[in-house]
Amino acid sequence: QTQIGAQSLDINKMDVDVIEQIHQMGGLQLVMPQAFAETDCGVLADTGRNVVEFNLTGESVELPVMGGKTYNAMTFSGQVPGPTLRVTQGDVVQMTLTIPADEVTGHGNDMHASQMTALAFDSVNPGETSQYCYIAESAGVFKYHCSGVHLIGMDQHVF
Repeated sequence: QTQIGAQSLDINKMDVDVIEQIHQMGGLQLVMPQAFAETDCGVLADTGRNVVEFNLTGESVELPVMGGKTYNAMTFSGQVPGPTLRVTQGDVVQMTLTIPADEVTGHGNDMHASQMTALAFDSVNPGETSQYCYIAESAGVFKYHCSGVHLIGMDQHVF
C-alpha cells in the first residue's frame, strides 16, 4: 500500500497512465490521522496519554510602542507574545482560555500545532471560559495567536 503525503494532485495535469496505475492499486483513500479525529477532552484523557494542561487568560493591555505612542493589544496571561507552551509529541494538549468579565471584547486561540480548523477556535466572550483538547502529533515549533470566527478588531488580536 502506498501513501501520498503533503502533496496536492491536479488530475488535469496527470498522465493517463498514472491515473490507471492508481486505479489498479485500488484508488486513493484519504485517511484522517487519529490526532485530528478526536478532540473531546474526556475521551482523550482516557487514552492513557500524558495530558498537559494550559490555563490562559485573554486580557487587553495598553503597550508602549516607538515614538511615545501606545497600542491596545490583546494578550495571553498579560504577555505579548504569550507564554511558551511546551509539550512532548504524543501528549494531549488541554487548553483552557478564560476571558475576565471586565474585558471589552472576546478573545480566541488559534493553535497552529493542533492543525485543526479555525472554526474550532471560536470567540470566547467576556466572563466565559472555553476548553479544547488535541493530540500534539506534529513535532516542531508553532505559533498561537488570538483568533476566532466571530472576533472583531483582529489587528489588535495579532500583534
